[in-house]
Amino acid sequence: MKSILFAILCFMLNAVSAQTTNPNYDSTLAIKLGADDYGMKRYTLVILKTGKNNTDDKEFINECFRGHLDNINRLVKEDKLILAGPLGKNDNSYRGIFILTTGDLEEAKELLNSDPAIRENLLDVELFNWYGSAALPEYLDASDKIWKTKP
Repeated sequence: MKSILFAILCFMLNAVSAQTTNPNYDSTLAIKLGADDYGMKRYTLVILKTGKNNTDDKEFINECFRGHLDNINRLVKEDKLILAGPLGKNDNSYRGIFILTTGDLEEAKELLNSDPAIRENLLDVELFNWYGSAALPEYLDASDKIWKTKP
């Protein structure tokens, strides 16, 4: 029995001593980005799927998807959207993804209601809480410097 307790105590001490602090830690940046002690934070992952609206009205579809792209750009400018992009063909009817800066699913639903393609059921959504690097928004500055033609 004593050997089991000793082994558990040794394991716990090793686990505690295995934790290290980051010599590159920047507390100002961590606070600015809303990072927890692990450099992480909560977001909302949005999976965009083919919606139930089966219209073949090309003008309507084009108008909604132009609004969809405009809405993406607006949400980025408002620091509400970090990442957006289409997915390749797949068997799940998944069309694309968003990562929203909010970790609150109700707030995410409100933000998504401003998208005409979603509002008109050309796209449907699935929402998930996602825990990822708080540094993710930092990529936006670099991404704005590498596109040549805006969609």
